[in-house]
Amino acid sequence: MHTHKGIPVSPGIAIAPAFVLDPDRLRVRRQSVPADEVQDELAELDGALAASIAEVEQLRASTEDMLGSELAKIFAFHLGMLADAHLTQQFRHAIERERVNAAYAVYAVLHRLADTFLHHKDRYFRERVTDIYDLQRRILGHLTGGQDQGLAAISGPCIVIARDLTPSQTATLDKTLVRALATDLGGRTSHTAILAHALGIPAVVGLEDATRNVNTGEQVIVDGHRGLLVAEPDAAQLLQYREEVDRIAGLAEARRELRDLPAKTKDGTLVELHGNIEFPNEVADALDNGADGIGLYRTEFLYLASDHEPAEDEQYEAYRETICRLEGKPLTIRTLDLGADKLTHDGIGGEDHDERNPFLGCRSIRLCLQNLPMFKTQLRAILRASSEGPVRIMFPLISQLMELRQAKMVLNDVREDLEDEGVQVAGNIPVGIMIEVPSAALQARSFAYEVDFFSIGTNDLIQYTLAVDRGNERIASLYSAAHPAVLTLLKEVIRTADRTGTDVSLCGEMAGQPEYTMLLLGLGLRRFSMTPPAIPEVKQVLRAVSVEQARRIARKASGFDTDREVLNYLRDELGRIMPEAFDGRSIGY
Repeated sequence: MHTHKGIPVSPGIAIAPAFVLDPDRLRVRRQSVPADEVQDELAELDGALAASIAEVEQLRASTEDMLGSELAKIFAFHLGMLADAHLTQQFRHAIERERVNAAYAVYAVLHRLADTFLHHKDRYFRERVTDIYDLQRRILGHLTGGQDQGLAAISGPCIVIARDLTPSQTATLDKTLVRALATDLGGRTSHTAILAHALGIPAVVGLEDATRNVNTGEQVIVDGHRGLLVAEPDAAQLLQYREEVDRIAGLAEARRELRDLPAKTKDGTLVELHGNIEFPNEVADALDNGADGIGLYRTEFLYLASDHEPAEDEQYEAYRETICRLEGKPLTIRTLDLGADKLTHDGIGGEDHDERNPFLGCRSIRLCLQNLPMFKTQLRAILRASSEGPVRIMFPLISQLMELRQAKMVLNDVREDLEDEGVQVAGNIPVGIMIEVPSAALQARSFAYEVDFFSIGTNDLIQYTLAVDRGNERIASLYSAAHPAVLTLLKEVIRTADRTGTDVSLCGEMAGQPEYTMLLLGLGLRRFSMTPPAIPEVKQVLRAVSVEQARRIARKASGFDTDREVLNYLRDELGRIMPEAFDGRSIGY
């Protein structure tokens, strides 16, 4: 057994034989072409380009039907490349001047372009390398008479392991056979990650060397919750994961039973459970799991799925669709939460996008306040959509009062502009902030008088409080929601919100982990927001405990000195209260 740690980008667990794609790039032999055959090669090139455009258009249409118009925009980059006169002229020049065959011309030109992108200073261009190779395979498939047969060779259930996957490959995967994805390359915001999440396929990326260490046919496990690939698991590990798969499958029955029941404690205290989503079509899954609304709508995909800054109308349609799907239930929209290194559209973010430490750099609200036209475009779209149903606006990564005041001022300016234009806008839209920076948590009382609600983002709050990069495998063990310092900050923020009458929720991964449910309830939290599949499990815990029990647990947990003591205690208490549902062996979310 050997385990590889990567980046979890789509949740879920899968157990199946590995199907390893050949990581070697396609190579094409150079052939000299007689002068009287040059026109024939040019004609073949034109035919291959036309056929490729037709294929990508069809792929974009099918993706739009299945996943929505925003995700279909991923293929706009491909169509733009195929229609780029400068690029296609390079193909033609190679054929005419160098007298080479059309296949080699395409191969050589795109290989050079991919190498240029790979060494570009902007990460956006580096992440487009897979798109270039995607185009290369597609065009060459028409020129050489054979498409890439890698994925076509799949004949049974499997887990695909590859150096990387192109957007076209990911979008056309057969979900009835492909149980999960694992790649050596990629990050949280790559097109492969976005599409895998939208397709509901468990996926782990950034594994570095999985293709070298796993062979086709070997039994493997992909844990999309923790970012693990386990190859040739031993009997104990296999049993543990099979039990976890069965437990997750069993939640489907629990979901049907719990969907319409309130998240009410044994002593009658009502708790709100909301869902975290990235795409409008995820609303259905959240409601099916019993969500009371959407507590975190991440809007980043609108920017990452497109090769241009999304226009106001594009954003408005996505927000309006999400609101309408909720049918009157509340939606909390978080404004753009990305760094300048991810946004290179039209020069956004400045000339140098590769910051030395992007987590402490120009990201989230800082980026928005330095790019007001972009920020105002998003706010206009949100305010326009607000007339369709209940909406709340949430600003991320607020670290000081001046940032909040600036953001609110921009929001008010946008509202006034829309009203002057006669555009209908909801009258009273709650405005809140993410508490995900220690300075905001420590100044919660000052912020409480200027916002309508807090949403505690524990993913970043833990990272900034403990000075631990949660994506760094070498120090991953230091990243813990159970750390006493983190619990102290949570307790103070929730207590401050209670004393000032400020609504407070928690939307980090901690909210969906059952071992923390009683602790958070005992600290005073009454609104949780989590990944939709976790809602039934958390609701079960809430309905099995009283507030007084939870307060007792929170008091004792707050007295421990280490995260290990806290976590062991919480898991023991969960096992006592719900021994049948949780036996201590659960891997969890």
